[in-house]
Amino acid sequence: MRKMWIGMMLAGSTMAALPLHAQQIGEVSTAFRLLGKNDRIVIEAYDDPKVAGVSCFVSRARTGGVSGTVGLAEDTADASIACRQVGDVLTFKGKLPQQEDVFSERQSILFKRLHIVRIVDPVRNTLVYLTYSDKLIDGSPKNGVTAVPVPRSNPIPIK
Repeated sequence: MRKMWIGMMLAGSTMAALPLHAQQIGEVSTAFRLLGKNDRIVIEAYDDPKVAGVSCFVSRARTGGVSGTVGLAEDTADASIACRQVGDVLTFKGKLPQQEDVFSERQSILFKRLHIVRIVDPVRNTLVYLTYSDKLIDGSPKNGVTAVPVPRSNPIPIK
């Protein structure tokens, strides 16, 4: 019984250490595909792991068809982001770096990732979030940006 309890604790701590994933909250079809899923735009929610009370909503294209359904298609770099205060009070889980890659997710089987970066603007006491895609050889300048102002009475702790 003790070994089972220790195993469950280790599994739980391993799960907690895994990277955060988006929660898909909706999608719309943009092009019909005869085989596999349709091309679509998905909307996903990400909660900032270091700022309780902030969520980011990202809309992005997903390629359908057979290759998209099995995960071999490469999605475009088009994305839009809106981050908002969703809790009554923003609380910080420690000091924040000036700039940090908060989320990163694979967009193709090799070499392409979607990033969400948090940048602290201490002059305006604001959290700025940027989304973009990168590729090993040829990145894209397509991006989206949003900001969450923090009340002056709650200064952002910076490393």
